[in-house]
Amino acid sequence: MTQPLLAPLWLSLQVAAVATVFVLPLGAATALLLERRRFPGRRLVETFVELPLVLPPTAVGLALLLLLGRDGPLGNQTLGFDLGLLFTWQGATLAAGVMSFPLVVRTARVAFAAVPPRLELMAATMGLGRLAILRRVTLPLAARGLAAAGLLGFSRALGEFGATVLVAGSIPGATQTLALALFEEIQAGRDDRALLLLAVAVALAFLLVSAAGRLTDPPAERAQRRDRSAAGHDGPAGSEAAQERR
Repeated sequence: MTQPLLAPLWLSLQVAAVATVFVLPLGAATALLLERRRFPGRRLVETFVELPLVLPPTAVGLALLLLLGRDGPLGNQTLGFDLGLLFTWQGATLAAGVMSFPLVVRTARVAFAAVPPRLELMAATMGLGRLAILRRVTLPLAARGLAAAGLLGFSRALGEFGATVLVAGSIPGATQTLALALFEEIQAGRDDRALLLLAVAVALAFLLVSAAGRLTDPPAERAQRRDRSAAGHDGPAGSEAAQERR
C-alpha cells in the first residue's frame, strides 16, 4: 500500500482510538445511569442520546459546525477564544465520537442489564458502598459487554463520513480519513485505489464486529467453544472430559 493510501488509514485509526478513549467511559456512565436510575426526563435523555443513530450524519455535522462556528455558542465570538477544532483531526475525532456515542451507550446498557441486581444487593448487605459495588461487582460482570461497546464504538468512529466532512473537511494528510479518501478516489475515477481502500475497510470492519460478537456470546456458547477446543487439543480423552462436565 502506497504512502498516500497509508496516511488516511493511520489517521482513521488515530481518530477512532482517541474518540473511543473519551466516548467509552462517558457512554458507560450514561448507560449505567439510564439502566439503573429512574428520574424525571429520563425518556427525553434517552431520545437525545440516540438522535445521532437516526439523524443523517450530515445533519449532525451541520449542528456541530453551527455550535463551534465563529458566532456559535462555542465559537470565538462567544468564548473570546478559538477552540481550534474545526478543520482539524481533533474536529474529526469530535464528529466520530458524537456519531459513535449512541452505539456505545446501547451496547453498554445491555451489558449492565445482564448484571443480576441481587448480586449488587448482596454486596450492599455486606457493607460495600456504591463505588465499591460498582468497582468490585458491576464493572467486572459487565466487562465483556463494555469491551464489546468499545469495539463497536471504535468501528463506528472508523467508518464515519458525513459529520466528519462538514466539521473537519477532507484535507489530505491532515483530516482525510479512510472514508473520505475512499469517496475522493471514487470521485476521481481511481477505481484501483478505491477498491484497495474498500478491501481495507471491509477487513477492519469484519474483524472488529466479529470480535465484538464473540465478547457478547452467551456463557453457554463460550463454554461449548472451550469444550470443543479442549477436545481438539486432547483427543478422545478431552472429548470424554468435556462430556462429563456437561
